[in-house]
Amino acid sequence: MVTIRKPIQGQPFNDVLNELHAHAITGVPDESDPFILDELEREYIAYALAIYYQCDHCQVHHGKAIDRLRSQGETPPWEWREEFIKTILFLRTNRHDISDAEWEGWLKAWRGYAVHVHYRHPGLACYVAYAIGIARHDQVLMDLAFGSISGNNEDNDDLLGIIRDIDRLVVFMKAATSKNRTDPIIRAQLRTRGIMV
Repeated sequence: MVTIRKPIQGQPFNDVLNELHAHAITGVPDESDPFILDELEREYIAYALAIYYQCDHCQVHHGKAIDRLRSQGETPPWEWREEFIKTILFLRTNRHDISDAEWEGWLKAWRGYAVHVHYRHPGLACYVAYAIGIARHDQVLMDLAFGSISGNNEDNDDLLGIIRDIDRLVVFMKAATSKNRTDPIIRAQLRTRGIMV
């Protein structure tokens, strides 16, 4: 017997989420705004947000997409999963929670780490930092990351496109991670009333 699960939110809502996924990550031909960041970069940012939001489902999904994209391209070997854990550990630091001396130490360490990641994938650490800044409404982190992104992109259209690509990912991932983390809880709660979805 095959069990078919109905979405808790309803199929029309899930269809909209799938459409948002396409517009934020893979693109919809003749509908999506053009991307500046390539699909691998967008998947990397989505994976980082999945770690940040602690969504195992999203980590598995975006991790598989990254593996697929890396195998299709000419990408040198890189322990990218380990690097993303380190990146998120760095970015969990909030300027408002530490002293001036700690902040100066953090800035020095972050800049060194961002350069380390930059050699593997240019700009990626700052893209992720900007995404985390948006996700937690952290203007200090957004300003820091924007300064680097802006400094590396002279063309204003490219800069706007990068920021747009990152912002769309954050908006989508916040909704998706919430849904994917809470669906099992909601299903279990509904089962206590005999409701199977």
